Amino acid sequence: MSIGILLFLLVSFVLARGKRIPTTLEGPFKPVTVPLDNSFRGGAVDLPETDPRVQRTVVGFEPEQISVSLSSTYDSVWISWITGEYQIGDNIKPFNPDMIASVVYYGRVRFALTRQATGHSLIYSQLYPYEGLQNYTSGIIHHVRLTGLQPDTVYYYKCGDPSIPAMSNAFYFKTMPVSGPRSYPKRIALVGDTGLTYNTTSTIGHLMRNSPDLVLLVGDVTYANLYLTNGTGSDCYSCSFANTPIHETYQPRWDYWGRFMQPLVSKVPIMVVEGNHELELQAGNVTFAAYSSRFAFPSEESESLSTFYYSFNAGGIHFIMLGAYIDYNKLGKHKTSASLRFVNLYICKDMITLLIVCSSLSNCF
Repeated sequence: MSIGILLFLLVSFVLARGKRIPTTLEGPFKPVTVPLDNSFRGGAVDLPETDPRVQRTVVGFEPEQISVSLSSTYDSVWISWITGEYQIGDNIKPFNPDMIASVVYYGRVRFALTRQATGHSLIYSQLYPYEGLQNYTSGIIHHVRLTGLQPDTVYYYKCGDPSIPAMSNAFYFKTMPVSGPRSYPKRIALVGDTGLTYNTTSTIGHLMRNSPDLVLLVGDVTYANLYLTNGTGSDCYSCSFANTPIHETYQPRWDYWGRFMQPLVSKVPIMVVEGNHELELQAGNVTFAAYSSRFAFPSEESESLSTFYYSFNAGGIHFIMLGAYIDYNKLGKHKTSASLRFVNLYICKDMITLLIVCSSLSNCF
């Protein structure tokens, strides 16, 4: 994937329209292409674990890494967060996910969160049964679906376990517009290859200043697979670590990324599809464990059988997210045919006024 997708798009719009970035309601526009300024492509230096923006600031089982994702339609969203600290080393003991409740209080008035929803929780582990390699197990990951929401409306929420008590501060999000031929989000951000570098801080800072209604992340999230399990990193894994028994990862980079992104994704919905850097092979040929566990996907709501393909509405736009780094033939005949039926189902719907398909290989079209 190319680096700087978001920056390129934003720079193109600014050059074409002056200092102000236009909204989707002002189009259609004639496509504008400008050469990529190579000065934007300096060496990407990773944020260190000592950076305050990636350090754990909560205590006990208070929520952290809070995010919002869309369900399939405007009247529902997912709230996700993590409680408890990850463990890494030779002797790790996974949490029991049921030990902490998954509760969200929400409403349209900040100080009157009268509605309540509960959800499910899970943990995942990244295991390397080789001498000298460190295993990892996550904190408890929570996903709660809020329903019965009004379109184009701001909602406030708190998440956590009120019985401990361990509830978050109040956050807010805005629902998508109702589906229709002239009903669209004002601004959608498309980004890929985010990683967690000093360049990332510039990209996300610029994105936040432009107040998107929705963020699409088309693969290559944290680059945790460019690290050994001891936290040693390299820009060229195959060059530096050619003799490792398995392609290692350093899973705490996922936690650092979740903390860094919380100021944005706790209020702006983010929709993710996997890239090759999310494969993360571990013992037992398990792959994509972090990707499939940490994010909420509207798979069931959109009649999908997988986290690798799903769809959702954002106003009059219907997005189809298609994973590009799994072998659909290995899903089995049932799931492969189901994925094809899934795509055809939404391509043929009369209600669709704009159909956008996103993949980590081709981005969106």
